[in-house]
Amino acid sequence: MTGPAQPSPNVVLICVDQWRGDCLSAAGHPVVRTPYLDAFAARGTRFSSAYSATPTCVPARAALHTGLSQTGHGRVGYEDGVPWTYDTTLAGAFGDAGYQTKCVGKMHVHPERARLGFDDVELHDGYLHFSRDRTRDPRLYDDYLAWLSEQEGAGAAADYADHGLDCNSCVARPWDKAERLHPTNWATSRAIDFLYRRDPQAPFFLFLSYHRPHPPYDPPAWAFDQYLAAPPGEPPIGDLAEDYAPWRRDGLDDAFVGRMDPVTWHRARAGYYGHMAHLDQQINRFLQTLAEFGPGPGPEPGASAGAAGAARETVVAFVSDHGEMLGEHGLWRKGYPYEGSARVPLLLAGPGVPADTVCDTVAELRDVMPTLLDAAGVPVPEGLDGHSLLPAARGESPRVREWLHGEHVLLGQSLQWLTDGREKYVWMSGSGTEQLFDLAEDPGELTDLARDPAAAHRVERWRARLVSELSGRPEGFVARGALVPGRPVDPVLPHLRERARGQDAARER
Repeated sequence: MTGPAQPSPNVVLICVDQWRGDCLSAAGHPVVRTPYLDAFAARGTRFSSAYSATPTCVPARAALHTGLSQTGHGRVGYEDGVPWTYDTTLAGAFGDAGYQTKCVGKMHVHPERARLGFDDVELHDGYLHFSRDRTRDPRLYDDYLAWLSEQEGAGAAADYADHGLDCNSCVARPWDKAERLHPTNWATSRAIDFLYRRDPQAPFFLFLSYHRPHPPYDPPAWAFDQYLAAPPGEPPIGDLAEDYAPWRRDGLDDAFVGRMDPVTWHRARAGYYGHMAHLDQQINRFLQTLAEFGPGPGPEPGASAGAAGAARETVVAFVSDHGEMLGEHGLWRKGYPYEGSARVPLLLAGPGVPADTVCDTVAELRDVMPTLLDAAGVPVPEGLDGHSLLPAARGESPRVREWLHGEHVLLGQSLQWLTDGREKYVWMSGSGTEQLFDLAEDPGELTDLARDPAAAHRVERWRARLVSELSGRPEGFVARGALVPGRPVDPVLPHLRERARGQDAARER
């Protein structure tokens, strides 16, 4: 005789934007303090070698929502306005399994109101040049902006850009309105509201997607000030900086490559880290509320279950879409293969997830979808490129993949890279420049071993692996078994470009 079926756990995916993988005090960061995320990590597993293979917002989120690699979802760089045409999505898979699905915050899809399988979306993508148009009603693309204009003390013309900061700038200053009006607080409040308004007869999947710590660097004053008071420093500059000299634009506030004066860099760091302090507290606010509705991830022995029957045990994940170079090697923003840009935090807690565990398997955003479905006992759709990380977390399988292939079109070329978590190989398609870093001995990627003849055999081994990854690609990166520099690049692969054109033509008819 079998007992009653186990109830399906609720699932929460908390995603932040542009949070570096090293910026957790649990990971040993010397300046950043994230006490609440550290406590959350102790209740579950921290994946110390998690990456975003295509580290900017649009392609990274394609991997997150589809479980596909860049060759599968077709986005190898950043381009707005390309329709999201995927048949299988993370929210759709949960919906098919009977889950109520909700998104609060950033989606960064096209059209902006595309739901990707969610039952409902409350949207705030931040300042998107592609969407911002004074002739369009903001309610068409931004629920937060419409809400802000209705709040007491804000005014009908209120805008999150009132303080004048640019959405990709290193210029920093404190938030200019009441803290309760900050988009980070808004997203938390709307997620908490969902906990009250959800269907109590169905499990839920909630995607709580914050726009920060992406610029503008405008955290509340208390968060900004605590890092402004931190001892001054300077970003590390390694060998690889020389390879970006042609793009160097010193002093330009939104440059991809350039050196900033010490005061500007210090304030940028304070704004960036200040966002993290603010998010740490707001995420804790949400997790506390979730626990008050019933058991959450890793409840303390003997702790109250909260409102009886209000919520089942919950699987919770925390991840970022990509990182931020923050002036390291003279580089800013994202899209690069280096640890500051490509490595991301990934935390997982809940039923069936080992507690107080650090797992060093090389993980990627495409793995989040199958991992969450696996943790919830929901069938994982066929054809995904990602893998569940639960076996690795439990010590059942030591590695998910032998190496990870990443890439991004940036600065007029494709920056190609491979890593196994111990070494990293980079190939710049424009010039054919190769780089090699020993991540175990040199986590800051200061010394390029490709310049050392003694490492030639290591470079050759990684080059052969990249040739195997790029053979047959439409760009023509490989010919006669060798890498070919100087080939034209496109941020969208032809199969997705053609599908998008077909959809546009169908709409016109």
